[in-house]
Amino acid sequence: MTRRYFGTDGIRGQSNLFPMTPDLAMRVGIAVGTIFRRGHHRHRVVIGKDTRLSGYMLENALVAGFTAAGLDVFLLGPIPTPAVAMLTRSLRADIGVMISASHNPFADNGIKLFGPDGYKLSDEIEAQIEALLDQDLYAQLAKAEDIGRAKRVDGDIYRYIEFVKRTLPRDVTLNGLRIAIDCANGAAYKVAPAALWELGAEVVTIGNTPNGTNINLECGSTHPSALQKKVHEIRADIGIALDGDADRVIIIDENGAIVDGDQLMAVIAESWANEGTLKGGGIVATVMSNLGLERFLGDKGMSLARTKVGDRYVVEHMRQNNFNVGGEQSGHIVLSDFGTTGDGLVAALQVLSAVKRTGKTVSEICHRFDPVPQLLRNVRISGGKPLEDTKVLQAIADAESELSRNGRLVIRPSGTEPLIRVMAEGDDRSQIERIVNDLIGVISQAKVAA
Repeated sequence: MTRRYFGTDGIRGQSNLFPMTPDLAMRVGIAVGTIFRRGHHRHRVVIGKDTRLSGYMLENALVAGFTAAGLDVFLLGPIPTPAVAMLTRSLRADIGVMISASHNPFADNGIKLFGPDGYKLSDEIEAQIEALLDQDLYAQLAKAEDIGRAKRVDGDIYRYIEFVKRTLPRDVTLNGLRIAIDCANGAAYKVAPAALWELGAEVVTIGNTPNGTNINLECGSTHPSALQKKVHEIRADIGIALDGDADRVIIIDENGAIVDGDQLMAVIAESWANEGTLKGGGIVATVMSNLGLERFLGDKGMSLARTKVGDRYVVEHMRQNNFNVGGEQSGHIVLSDFGTTGDGLVAALQVLSAVKRTGKTVSEICHRFDPVPQLLRNVRISGGKPLEDTKVLQAIADAESELSRNGRLVIRPSGTEPLIRVMAEGDDRSQIERIVNDLIGVISQAKVAA
């Protein structure tokens, strides 16, 4: 089935353009409310959001849809995505909703949906929602006496703060650490500095003055230069960069170097393996994670299972195969002992735990392996199916054969844009550059002819 609304992470687009309009948001509320209106109890939904200007518009539209479908709505206000997943379970809600476009610019927005177990919805349920969205929904509306109520419960952010604090081992405090944190002018601008301070750290915060249009603007995990500057300025022990909805994290060490998700997963996996708490014999990551990570884990007797790009696929593999550490190079780190989705703040605390227990610096702890040279380039396509072209298939086969002993090749269409992504990695940088450039040329010629 071709998806019209849902992508790899809910529904996303530019605000006030299809599909991210108040009309569709209201219909989503009615459709989702209809599907999750099971049994005779009073049904409830929790709705969180980041700090985008369009969040107010979409929040009210979703409230109209859910209450029209007969569900009571708990409005959480600005709060991280993992907090919505946690509170969906804690408040025994039937559905959780996060209004966010994560690391995207403020003009974009999105709707992420969580089931009563706190996990993102399956493809099957999303297909049911898609089918309903294009139907006449009047028959699904609640009777006048069954219309839902809505109320704000801003105080519930403190439930999340307490939850985050409990993920740090009891024998560890953050006393003596100077932490710089960049909240990306996003959803964690209140909770993240508060949690770190309550755990004992000296906290210096940037990216904590949202105005509706500055989320992720030259700040946060996708623009870490501001945090690198702040770490140097205050001589911080560590910098923590979150994104707009705080489900991903990038670390800056005391020297100002960037630590990506691959290194963070290596730190946590090694730490948990030493403590005897690592499950599955390794971790789960995507096809984009560096070959250096795979080699590091192998040297330590651990495995790396790879999935398609997207944290939902990582989580799915973790659940099916009993792993408790997974994530993406971009900084989505999923620790299933604590939560059901990526949580940047919780992942940062696990790294801080390793720092405190060893007494080593962040640079010593977080440089677990030397990444092999990796090059990613995109080819924009206007139509056709270049990856089915005979010449392209032969070029890919030749490249894979050449890299078989000392590298990897990943070629995939983008899930959100008309692009073909070409990624190669290996020990010889010049070889990697040549292979990627050659493939780009072959694919570009094929797409013209397609």
